[in-house]
Amino acid sequence: MRVEGAAEHGPYVLDLQEVDETQVSVVGGKGAHLGGLSRIEGVRVPPGFCVTTEAFRRVMAGAPELDALLDRLSQVDPEDREAVRALSARIRRTIEAIPVPDALAAAITGALARHGEQAAYAVRSSATAEDLPTASFAGQQDTYLNVVGPEAVLRHVSRCWASLFTERAVTYRSRNGIGHHAVDMAVVVQQMAFSHASGILFTAHPVTGDRRTATVDAGFGLGEALVSGLVNPDVFTVRDGEVVARAISAKRLAVQALPDGGTQEVPVEAGRQEQPALTDAQAVRLVQLGRRIEAHFGRPQDIEWCLVDDGFRIVQSRPITTLFPVPETGDRDNHVYVSVGHGQMMTDPMRALGFSMWQLTAMVPMHEAGGRLFVDVTGRLASPATRDGLLEALGKGDPLVRDALETVLGRDGFVPSLPDPGPVVPPAGAAPLPDPIETDPGIVTGLIERSRESIAALERGIGTKSGPALFDHLLEAFEEHKRVLGDRLSMQAVMAGMDATWWLNDKLQEWLGEKNAADTLTLSAPDNITSEMGLALLDVADVIRPHPEVVAFLQGVEDDGFLDELAKLAGGIEARDAIEAYLDRYGMRCVGEIDITRPRWRERPATLVPVLLDNVRNFEPGAARRRFEQGRQKARQKEQDVLSRLRDLPEGDLKADETQRMIDRVRTFIGYREYPKYDIISRYFVYKRALLEEAERLVRAGAVAEAEDVFHLTFQELHDVVRAGRAADPELIRRRKEEFTAYHALTPPRVLTSDGEALTGAYRRDDVPDGALVGVPVSAGTVEGRARVILDLSEADLEAGDILVTAFTDPSWSPLFVGVAGLVTEVGGLMTHGAVIAREYGLPAVVGVERATRTIRDGQRIRVHGTDGYVEILS
Repeated sequence: MRVEGAAEHGPYVLDLQEVDETQVSVVGGKGAHLGGLSRIEGVRVPPGFCVTTEAFRRVMAGAPELDALLDRLSQVDPEDREAVRALSARIRRTIEAIPVPDALAAAITGALARHGEQAAYAVRSSATAEDLPTASFAGQQDTYLNVVGPEAVLRHVSRCWASLFTERAVTYRSRNGIGHHAVDMAVVVQQMAFSHASGILFTAHPVTGDRRTATVDAGFGLGEALVSGLVNPDVFTVRDGEVVARAISAKRLAVQALPDGGTQEVPVEAGRQEQPALTDAQAVRLVQLGRRIEAHFGRPQDIEWCLVDDGFRIVQSRPITTLFPVPETGDRDNHVYVSVGHGQMMTDPMRALGFSMWQLTAMVPMHEAGGRLFVDVTGRLASPATRDGLLEALGKGDPLVRDALETVLGRDGFVPSLPDPGPVVPPAGAAPLPDPIETDPGIVTGLIERSRESIAALERGIGTKSGPALFDHLLEAFEEHKRVLGDRLSMQAVMAGMDATWWLNDKLQEWLGEKNAADTLTLSAPDNITSEMGLALLDVADVIRPHPEVVAFLQGVEDDGFLDELAKLAGGIEARDAIEAYLDRYGMRCVGEIDITRPRWRERPATLVPVLLDNVRNFEPGAARRRFEQGRQKARQKEQDVLSRLRDLPEGDLKADETQRMIDRVRTFIGYREYPKYDIISRYFVYKRALLEEAERLVRAGAVAEAEDVFHLTFQELHDVVRAGRAADPELIRRRKEEFTAYHALTPPRVLTSDGEALTGAYRRDDVPDGALVGVPVSAGTVEGRARVILDLSEADLEAGDILVTAFTDPSWSPLFVGVAGLVTEVGGLMTHGAVIAREYGLPAVVGVERATRTIRDGQRIRVHGTDGYVEILS
């Protein structure tokens, strides 16, 4: 909303019957939805009209000083509540003081005359950033009920305009990335519905997300009693045309209209307080009405309703913006989906190119929803031959996934139980389960060499390709990618390390009563590319530490061009060469690296600077070598201790010999567990550089506005643009950008059903202290220290003894692990990357701690029980 030089470009008033949901820019979100509602057969909307955004702009032009005030407001930190409060109040006062122009006042009073000049009206704000699919703005601007007379209506229209700048609306816009200049305000003026009962209908369950279950909140009188929290509502849960649950509250107050305007709170007679506000039949009828509205708008709705003389009036409908989307299948069958992101330790949304390329290079079909990927496990759950194995495998990785799946299985009929087919025969083309292999370190050496040769061949082959030939080559490369990923020997090596870990933990607990013994036995295991990455950054810090000019320069680095400047400083050439060598080896990595569109360390080297400076400050020279050797010695001492104790047991020599073989096996293969991911991400960087070069050609040809626009196209869409030699659809790109931003507000579930139900799972443990945060124990030991809640690697600022608390840790976080004393994450399991590296470094760690980054405050003292799987907040 730029107000200078505003001109008249449209009507000031439109009847609700004249607008529909496409006209948000003219009548705001609420007005557009009410117009759409009024066109649905069988839906009754109180009559009225909209004062358009053109009227708002005309009025704002009467106060030119508003532009400067809005510029100031845009620069205020939304967390500075006092500054927001003062400046927004000044803006509201300025707007309310502007006289309504005569032509506008005449248009409003003329509309009132048509609808009944002395009737009672609800005067309701309707901003252009309101009731949108990505942000509801519920309750952010003002509504005035039972307004009587033209003068009062005009006064309250001005108040609605001003309410665009309530403190809560300003903060909400800022947090959702919506500029204050970009929003206009319309006002809806509707005849009052003097209701016996009113409330809210959610056409999908607002907590679980279940699309087949609706909930109705109901109270007596006007809806203001519920909205303002004066009373607890009756709640009816409706599924498949019947009330399946109801909770009737004591409703001691109601809000009623006064004869001369305004409203008042009135007590409800004692005998009526615990009577239901609706009958079951009325609740079912209301939900049927809601389903009609949902079908019209094409998504679940949050609907405000009133019951007037036994007929329902609908006074608002907005999308439910908090629901996680459901993968599209094209059928009406039941499906159960498991999150890919939780297994990959990356639950942020992915852009279209990112998720589509992961789908093209994955070993199993994956479905996108909300910018995340899911695997449909319905068939494997339905078959007794595969169900137990699936639950066992997923449960070892993340117990919450198993619990959520068992919850779904416990519901009659959702997952049909197929007859046992007898012996399992792998489907054609599927890789059979890997057989055991010999404990031979040469196997790992050979696999790593084969990977390097394959990636070198990829780089040579792709270097000269462009246009359609590049995409043909990439499709061939994806097949090689999947062949390497599914290589039988590689899978055998990975499984050998994991099986040996589980064997050691199970047997040593059974024989010696020792929990998670493999955590110590795997310290400083060889060939772990991810732990080597963290230690290698300590070596880079050793090169930098002796050069104070370089350290001082790095402390001021703000952009990614700093490497060229280093050479001008004393010691700078050595520092630059060390960083460059590190980037040559690990520069393809980054946080969220499974999304090819994420900037890599080679592209954004400044990301590593805070971690490098922490290493310079917190470690002595030679720390990497000492840490590795200390870990190796601890593992060796643990091995000797375990074997000695085993030999004292009955059949001790046999148990010791078995254990020795498994220790040799785990130390041979567990490090390789990390290498296939390194191979994948190395290939991704080759793909990305080739695609970005193609994107630059598209920019020069005018096919896209900027190179990174291609990130918002799927691989196939980008291929089609290049092959057809045409421009990409700018509207599609714009919409995808908006969706990607909105998806950040959604929390992906571990398990999702086709009904939309999001299941998190539960640990169901009673062996932890009251108030402790429960998770999965993945690395033994207990540590107490200061919690550092870090959500962005580039903002790391750690001291010795700190405990890292974050949402997830893919391999790119491992450089931080060398500088912390413990680890807590919201996502993860025993064999996810963060757990493997925590054990490698000997860090007590608990993962899968729900809401850890929101429950634990930065700077609090916490105690991490890595052996028993819980976290205590001490201060």
